[in-house]
Amino acid sequence: MTERTVGEMGEIAVVERILAMTASTHAHADPGTEESRADSGRVTVGPGDDAAVVAAPDGRVVITTDMLVEGRHFRRDWSRAEDIGCKAAAENLADIAAMGARATGLVVALALPPETDVAWVDGFLEGLLEEAARAGTTLLGGDLVAADSITIGVTAFGDLGGRRPVLRSSACAGDVVAVCGSLGCAAAGLAVLSRGFRSPRALVDAHRRPRPDYTAGLRANDAGVHAMMDVSDGLLIDARRLAQASGVDIDITAADLPVDDVLASTAAAYNLDPLQWVLGGGDDHALLATFASGRDVPEGFTVIGSVSEAGSQGPTVTVDGKKRDHLTGFEHFRS
Repeated sequence: MTERTVGEMGEIAVVERILAMTASTHAHADPGTEESRADSGRVTVGPGDDAAVVAAPDGRVVITTDMLVEGRHFRRDWSRAEDIGCKAAAENLADIAAMGARATGLVVALALPPETDVAWVDGFLEGLLEEAARAGTTLLGGDLVAADSITIGVTAFGDLGGRRPVLRSSACAGDVVAVCGSLGCAAAGLAVLSRGFRSPRALVDAHRRPRPDYTAGLRANDAGVHAMMDVSDGLLIDARRLAQASGVDIDITAADLPVDDVLASTAAAYNLDPLQWVLGGGDDHALLATFASGRDVPEGFTVIGSVSEAGSQGPTVTVDGKKRDHLTGFEHFRS
């Protein structure tokens, strides 16, 4: 009988299957060679040992991690395994880009119920590897355990290539605020799915498979960006985090926000204000950044607001000069 589940196949066989799928993505080199030192993304030891080895010529490694829990971050009746793998990679790779770095690898801890189809694991890896390749990197290794529900932990590594790390705490009064990427489409897709629909496809796909621009962080860093972060929980809540870290006020101009035509038409069909999704929706993984006023922002970025000295109430974020406290964004443990 063909083994169809991870429980039937067993841990060792599943791990060997994963290693076989990732083997072709690795080019091994002697870590002491000039070639490997020159290529900061070179994986000198890939999957199969107790740990991977990735070159870091300037001595700094950018590291981030995120988790996805079935039923909270994804549903298998809404998303294919490939979609979930893509999303798991994207949300971590976007954090690397937000630091002004480029990704050098991913490691994945995967907890699976024994009855999980092996085909689901294959699909998950295909989606993850495809998205990693889009960022110019691949899977370095990970762990596999049994669990009652699917839980995915991803850690991403990046390299600054001699650049400075871009922080949330460096926005300056007088800066312009800009974004790169879509806003609200993933939240709109989630709303569509929650209503039992599968279209508009563009919005549903935005929820299932976010598509960050992984080169945007490098472009921003090279252009002298002051502060930057990944928009994962919603534009307003993440702008507040940036404002608080920098000790400044941020005002967003609603008319300058990029609103996708399909998002706008879907909001109208539901009798909703599209800004509910654009300002309050997360999971698109756009980049939010501030640049010195008077300078051109990099390709792909759109100016949406301004930075000023914090007022008497401390760092605040407003839209057209007014607070939008009802658009809170996503926060774990909040009812």
